[in-house]
Amino acid sequence: MAFSTAGSGVLRAEINITPMIDILLVLMIVFMVAVTMSGEKRLQAEIPQPANSGQGEPAPTTIVVQLNWTGEDQAPSLKINEKSVTWQDLHDRLSDIFKQRAERIAFVKGDDDVAFQYVADAISIARDSGVERVGLLTKTGPETP
Repeated sequence: MAFSTAGSGVLRAEINITPMIDILLVLMIVFMVAVTMSGEKRLQAEIPQPANSGQGEPAPTTIVVQLNWTGEDQAPSLKINEKSVTWQDLHDRLSDIFKQRAERIAFVKGDDDVAFQYVADAISIARDSGVERVGLLTKTGPETP
């Protein structure tokens, strides 16, 4: 507070607001800097890929690796979108599929009787083939007895 003694001899109290405004501006700057530094801001953009006119039919957008139970003590048979493939060719086939794809997502679907070790092997092979995210598919609808 400042006191004014100009002329009349009566003291009048006046509030000097300049220091308060300075403090307010400094606090605003501190909060603006803190907010901009507080979070990671990344922009994830998917860039459209040009269409290849050399291919006859377009590739399906969803890739599903199916494991079908073949019997006790046997490895399950494999299919990629209903096309049969062997365990030895799975890595090469998935690598070819995901070579020029922007979306690197695959799904694994196994029969109820397939041991989970085979499902885990299929997931591992898919990850080694360039698949970034692997989802598991389950049966849909009510189960039949």
